[in-house]
Formats: sequence, C-alpha cells, structure tokens
Amino acid sequence: MAETLSASTSTPVPHVEEVGLTSAPLKSAAFFIGAYCKEYNEDFVLCKNESRDPAHCLKEGRKVTRCAIDLITKMRENCGKQFDAHWECLERKNHEYYLCRKPERTLNSCMFDKLGLTKTIPGSPPGQTPIHEVTNPIYKAVQK
Repeated sequence: MAETLSASTSTPVPHVEEVGLTSAPLKSAAFFIGAYCKEYNEDFVLCKNESRDPAHCLKEGRKVTRCAIDLITKMRENCGKQFDAHWECLERKNHEYYLCRKPERTLNSCMFDKLGLTKTIPGSPPGQTPIHEVTNPIYKAVQK
C-alpha cells in the first residue's frame, strides 16, 4: 500500500482509492452516507476546525472516503437495482429529488430491509411526515 507524508505532521498517510462516482449516485446515497459515516464525518469537521492547513486532516478525510466506499459497495451488493434506478432518475431529472420519489421509496425500503439504514433528513421538524415520505406533495413534475 502506497503512503504519502503529511506536510504538517511528517507521518505516513495511507493511500485510499477515490469513491469513483459522479454527482447523481453520490446525491442518491448522500443521506445514507451521512448517517453511516457520521462518526468519521464529525471527526473530519472537528479536525478542519483546528487548522486551515489542508494536509492537517488527511487521515480523517481518508477515513471518510473509505467509509463512503464501504457503504456504496454494500448498496450495490444489496440494493443495486434500486440504487441504479434512483440515481439514473436523478440524472435524467436535473438532480431534483421530488421528481424521483418513486424510485427513492423503493431504494429507501431496500436499504432498511437489507442494511437497517433509514433516510433521515437533518433538521426535519419533529412530528411531521418527512418530505420524502409525503404521499400527496404540493410540488409535482408537471409545471403550468
């Protein structure tokens, strides 16, 4: 495994592969990545608050990347068809979630059934139905 030296710490930082996804699959998986990799994301943000030096948080950033790759691999293995359907819809529909609720619901259901993960939108008002679960939304694909 190749290693690079961090400029600020002079300690080896293990190499990590890139996630290797375009914006649509990343957007489709975003809420799941946020929940699944929460610990690593929080460590990375805390580290970034310590120093503006980009090299300061390479190790933490690589942990976030590895976690995201791990989740994407599990999504493809367990819910590949649903994941593809959702991100392909986002790709076709200008990355608008509200235009892709049907494939999103099947992906969310699969993710819960196979991996025990639920889509939770941070900052959603408690006691209200989350926007992605509303069955009769105000905003629809047809515009006047």
